Amino acid sequence: MHFLDLLFIAIGLSMDAFAVSIGKGLTVKKVSLANAMSVGCWFGGFQALMPLIGYFVIYFFSNIPVIQSVIMNVDHWIAFVLLAFIGGNMLREAFGKEDECDSMDSSFAFKTMFLMAIATSIDALATGFTFGCLENASGRVSLLQSSIWADVTVIGVTTFLFSVLGLYIGRFVGHRFHRGAEIFGGLVLIAIGLKILIEHLIG
Repeated sequence: MHFLDLLFIAIGLSMDAFAVSIGKGLTVKKVSLANAMSVGCWFGGFQALMPLIGYFVIYFFSNIPVIQSVIMNVDHWIAFVLLAFIGGNMLREAFGKEDECDSMDSSFAFKTMFLMAIATSIDALATGFTFGCLENASGRVSLLQSSIWADVTVIGVTTFLFSVLGLYIGRFVGHRFHRGAEIFGGLVLIAIGLKILIEHLIG
């Protein structure tokens, strides 16, 4: 996968955390550096962890010849369907839900941040499945040679930066970008999934 594709995926995945961070920023009177680092580490950390878990599931199960054969035959379709589903779900939520910023818990406590980090990163688990399928399609490599470590680092760092930025935007600017962020993220993920599918079909 090209770095630009990975960066776009990372930006798309970070939009949920970005939107939630904006909402969280609306609920606090003052944003400290410690608050910003907490939000960035929680969201960025879980956004990196989830695709890593998804990748390992594919990596270890693909050792079974029958499963490996099936994965290699449908990997590009899996990538397209998963990314399109994730992106479509983000669009559905952006257009269909009420603005929840005003009711969002402003606490930075462990329980609050843990639940929010899970909620904003669960879609990244499916992205990890996608990475595993793509790597199997290009030839299985060892875990030390795998690009997954660099991939999840880019995703984690990107989400960290967007989360910190979102917190400050929510505090100083307002909620005007909340819905637009999710729409942008959904469109990016759908576009990347379509690109992967087309490249495999005409390749």
